[in-house]
Amino acid sequence: MALEPGLYVVATPIGNARDLSLRALDVLSACDLVAAEDTRVTAKLFAIYGLSKRLVSYNDHNAARERPKILAKLKAGARVALVSDAGTPLVSDPGFKLVREALSAGLAVHAVPGASALLAALVQAGLPTDRFLFTGFLAPKPGERRRILQSLKAVPATLVFYEAPQRLAESLADMAEVLGAREAVVARELTKLYEDVRRGRLSDLAAHYGRTGAPKGEVTLVIAPPENPAPDFSRAERLLEQALAFMPVRAAADLVAEALVLPRRVIYARALALKKETPLG
Repeated sequence: MALEPGLYVVATPIGNARDLSLRALDVLSACDLVAAEDTRVTAKLFAIYGLSKRLVSYNDHNAARERPKILAKLKAGARVALVSDAGTPLVSDPGFKLVREALSAGLAVHAVPGASALLAALVQAGLPTDRFLFTGFLAPKPGERRRILQSLKAVPATLVFYEAPQRLAESLADMAEVLGAREAVVARELTKLYEDVRRGRLSDLAAHYGRTGAPKGEVTLVIAPPENPAPDFSRAERLLEQALAFMPVRAAADLVAEALVLPRRVIYARALALKKETPLG
């Protein structure tokens, strides 16, 4: 396969080795260098597929030292593949600064999509997928964790987190306390032999893992968005009463509906009712 110079961000399996895409195999076979989060993990994957390629370590601990070396090779026309231990690089993995600096230098960056624990958990959770927010790992300290959860409480989207198994029970308990009675999913060891997807209310899940203890493996949490509260029409009625004193019914209804972002049809019906209830002077 003829491979153009540039940086290739390559997704690797999150558990099942057969989830490596055919295009990823082509890129990994044809590139000049592979920058891996942990070369030992990547070497095992390469052994499965019979790949032999030069591996260099690129992770949070050595990125400042290794990034200039990789960028120099890219500027010289090299074809470099960036991989994480599992899944898609840059999603709670190192790589963002490398991509950023490569783009700033005018170098080509290509995405080779594939496995992602985030998307795998989301699509099998059975929760709304039209809008979701991924925030990576929550803070390990309870106070900071609850503060972050409080800031996310009103977000009208499904929430997705990664969590360490040893903190799962206490994180779920904090979520139940801060976010309320929401449906949630704990997805563990996705695509692996002992994959486990457990569904329930946050409080029930917290109680379960409080009893059973920390599970093994990688954990992804998916939490339903907040329920839409019933509209409060009390303020609308107060404004309608004031507006109807000097405006026609339709104009008053339009004004109040637009101001409060409420259904015009409902506000108009209430305006008509109020007009009939108002005694003639």
